[in-house]
Amino acid sequence: MFDKLINKFKKPEVKPQTPEIMGLRMGASFEVDPLAIRLILEELAIETFEPTQIIKAAGVVELDGTWVYRFYTDDDAWLQVVAEGGRRDENVVDVKLFHFYDTRDVSTESTWNNLLNREIGAASYTLDGRNYERVWTATGDYHNPVHMVETTYDEDGSHSSTDQFTMLFERPLSDQRTESLFLSAEEKLEAGGYLSRCLVLSTGISLTPSQITIHG
Repeated sequence: MFDKLINKFKKPEVKPQTPEIMGLRMGASFEVDPLAIRLILEELAIETFEPTQIIKAAGVVELDGTWVYRFYTDDDAWLQVVAEGGRRDENVVDVKLFHFYDTRDVSTESTWNNLLNREIGAASYTLDGRNYERVWTATGDYHNPVHMVETTYDEDGSHSSTDQFTMLFERPLSDQRTESLFLSAEEKLEAGGYLSRCLVLSTGISLTPSQITIHG
């Protein structure tokens, strides 16, 4: 009886609102025009590409009036949508499809400090013989990594926050487009009370509205 009374007056659990924009959300899927990538696939760092992808997790970063949405898929990829001045579809200014290239564990403090102070913000970065130039400009030769805090939501209802120290690079392709290289030194407080650190490397290309179809 008392259990029934407690349940009667117990407030319903409020589920966190997961990131959503342009119809993109967890459980949805999207399709990329195969020609958008296959015509230049031999030039890209990735070797294979799946046109249709299902969103398995979603993250969001807030940066002083700019929102960075990330939708993680079943193809070891993530679609990034940047919105400026608001969180509506009309505020979207950039869409990029990234694929994870590598994740490198950072096990020592000295390696971490060298990564942030000497490596990530250099004027250029070479990856397997491909040279990428830094996109974000600085007054000096070195650009301090841009700090972001991403809140990521998973299918099971859990969510977590990750500190990211990031930099964006690009290199030209034969069709006048560019391939992007996104570096993210990531630091996360684990359940055991310790910090895990790694460097995540992702490569990607920009997409136009006509090159992507979003399915609910």
